[in-house]
Amino acid sequence: MNRREFFLTTTGGVLAASLSGLSGASAAPAKEVTIGAIWPMSGSSAEIGVQARHAIETALDIVNNVHKIDLPLAKSAGLPNLGGAKVRVLYADHQGDPEKGRAEAERLITQNNVCTLMGAYHSAVSATVSATCERYSIPYLCADSSAPDLSQHGLKFFFRPSPTDEMFSTAMFDFLDSLKKQGKSIKTIALFYEDTIFGIDSSKAQRDLAKQRGYKVVADVKYKSNSPSLTSEVQELKNANADVLMPSSYTTDAILLVKTMSELGYKPKSILAQAAGFSDQMLYDAVGDKLNRVISRGSFSLDLGSKRPSVLAVNKLFKARSGADLDDNTSRQFMGLLIAADAINRAKSTDGKKIRGALAATNIPGDRTIMPWRKVTFDAQGQNEFADPVLLQYVSGHFKTIFPAGIAIAKPIWPMNG
Repeated sequence: MNRREFFLTTTGGVLAASLSGLSGASAAPAKEVTIGAIWPMSGSSAEIGVQARHAIETALDIVNNVHKIDLPLAKSAGLPNLGGAKVRVLYADHQGDPEKGRAEAERLITQNNVCTLMGAYHSAVSATVSATCERYSIPYLCADSSAPDLSQHGLKFFFRPSPTDEMFSTAMFDFLDSLKKQGKSIKTIALFYEDTIFGIDSSKAQRDLAKQRGYKVVADVKYKSNSPSLTSEVQELKNANADVLMPSSYTTDAILLVKTMSELGYKPKSILAQAAGFSDQMLYDAVGDKLNRVISRGSFSLDLGSKRPSVLAVNKLFKARSGADLDDNTSRQFMGLLIAADAINRAKSTDGKKIRGALAATNIPGDRTIMPWRKVTFDAQGQNEFADPVLLQYVSGHFKTIFPAGIAIAKPIWPMNG
């Protein structure tokens, strides 16, 4: 099945599954609850959308069918508080365009009557979609957009279970501080970031933390997203020769960055990346041989499976669909659907305001997720403050958890190019 066929396939399979267990003429089909999902399904980030759908369909399988997994709604078929209603997801393609995301969100709300929306990978798209949801009093579950600004506008229907770039960056600087305590010489940092809300928010957090922690920023390079060339920007990074390069880039830009560094003979001493493109398998398929020992922040690690059996159980289901292991993006997308469905079930309603109230009251223990989080609960801004990040190092084709020490399975190799 090609990508176009994949995304044009209807979600009728979920409905069919809900009907398959019925027998006898008197049986009535279970009700359906419809959630909207907005991701890039065409354009340069289309693969993110492909994998997001695999993650969401894996979560739908767990919600709509019975599984012996210790996760919310796994042990019942459908939503028990809504008479066993099945959850259905309608997908929309925002193409990486914030205005397209706004239009698709409005269409799903007004024409398809979705009770909750999820999305959207690009923080700039999450900004317009969440504002649209606010106007219609429909909850927006921000699954994988990390710009801190998204939760700082007083929105009442915005909820994000995963970390912000401020939280991720704090973990990154905690890691650098721990290396310094071990005798590593780390004094200078180079920031490299794209010019949308993701890159701008990320760089601000890192700039502030560098000042607070006593690191000197010797290069502060902003570039145009999806730029055809990064030669001058990479030359500036090479001239600065910082101890740590901290890029905030989506996949296409990250590929171009690494290829340009190779062309110009620039080998950073170490790279500590703000995930995004650096958590995407497409990058490593394209230039993985040039990224051995790169470190990326993350929300997820398969290593956690040694402590939480649900991680390996979910990964098995996901891999059967996608052919790949769960990663930083797909794990957050999976949990996003699960958290949304759990709230709808507790609300006992498809009314947006009641679902919003249930989301605000969420309190899921960390060991009932597949993430390294302490728990899922939302503050007044809709942010989960207990979403603990991890740092992962790419070694010989695989990511290994290196920080924090309590869940690390390997010691960091530092510097990356020593």
